[in-house]
Amino acid sequence: MTGVDYAQEYVDRDGERIGMHLYPDTPGPAVVIWPAMGVPAGYYRRFALSLGAAGLSVVVADLRGTGASTPTPSRASGYGYAEMIGDVGAVLEALKPRLDGRQALLFGHSLGGQLCALHLATHRPTDVAGLVLVAVGTPYWRAYPGPQGPVILAYTQAIAATSALMGVWPGWTFGGRQARGVIRDWAYTARHGRYPRLDGEDVEAALATVRTPVLAVSVDNDRYTPASSVDHLCGKLPAATVERAHYTVAEAGAPLDHFRWVRAGAPLAARVADFAARSSLPQ
Repeated sequence: MTGVDYAQEYVDRDGERIGMHLYPDTPGPAVVIWPAMGVPAGYYRRFALSLGAAGLSVVVADLRGTGASTPTPSRASGYGYAEMIGDVGAVLEALKPRLDGRQALLFGHSLGGQLCALHLATHRPTDVAGLVLVAVGTPYWRAYPGPQGPVILAYTQAIAATSALMGVWPGWTFGGRQARGVIRDWAYTARHGRYPRLDGEDVEAALATVRTPVLAVSVDNDRYTPASSVDHLCGKLPAATVERAHYTVAEAGAPLDHFRWVRAGAPLAARVADFAARSSLPQ
């Protein structure tokens, strides 16, 4: 590559295009990163390079409707979690020639991590060796400490009401521009602590059957996804071996929060590489 660190490629699905940043391939395991709501793939460049330096092959996908992925969310956009979970599978399928039989890890940040977990639950892929969740929890209001819970409930439901009224979430103060279905599904979990049925399937029951090894990492100073929220999501994966960790300012050597860990992720990249080395494909 000349002048850039990655190649921009696309996966066509259901009339839309899912953008991907493909970093230089390595002989090591592959990590496919799925971002937080409204965060473009380019934001993860520094962390992707740290993973590459740790010997991992890295792909960063843009969530549907964000970055290089279409469509631009509008009143005509009817998609929600179900379609975005399917995008995860479409990207994995498209990457098979690149992987050439090597193990792959799904890596999710915030909403991207929830979608990865739900993909494992509903599609049961046999070629994913591990799931890495960084700053990923449920937005359930009761999973937040003290007085923060009622504030989260009011905030999430106000966003849902605005999205329903306008037919799209304009991105005011939170999450970037989003399809109303995405906000609907997100707000349902914030209200009930459960995921809605997706395409008629009870995904809560499906999550309980996931056996893929998980590395779940909470982050210092994360007001969007405190450790208790991460623990709530981990509780939905009783059949999986969950390695629980916390990424501290002392370990990073830099300020951290829900987003800033990406800019100070070299120690975390080494931990992900170690997890990849210890993970094996499910039988």
